[in-house]
Amino acid sequence: MARPDALSDRQEAILRAIRDWIAETGESPSVRQIGEKVGLSSTSSVAYQLGRLEAPAD
Repeated sequence: MARPDALSDRQEAILRAIRDWIAETGESPSVRQIGEKVGLSSTSSVAYQLGRLEAPAD
């Protein structure tokens, strides 16, 4: 069973995409750019995952 504070594979991919984008461009990526990097076409799916990453762990 996964630890409650462990990130999902999708969340890890999003964090990696954000870090890589910032390292390459010096700027934060848009939600759409994050989605393109991780293979999500829905910006609402990306926004949901970003919200989960920002939420405090219970």
